[in-house]
Amino acid sequence: MLAKKTSKNQITLPKSIVTHFPDVDYFDVQEESGKIILMPVRPNQAEGVRKRLAELGLAEQDVKDAVDWARGA
Repeated sequence: MLAKKTSKNQITLPKSIVTHFPDVDYFDVQEESGKIILMPVRPNQAEGVRKRLAELGLAEQDVKDAVDWARGA
């Protein structure tokens, strides 16, 4: 199947492909050995991360502190 890139760098995915991903609105895009790889991003994965952070007792400020520490601030 072909997909044409527009002048605004937009690509419409073929309907026969996207029907396999009915609950997906976002795709992670990567380049790998000259190929474009699209990986579906499902919202429940983000919710799983948020749940795990809550279980660990990590708050937004903890993340900021960790980033500042990693940057040597």
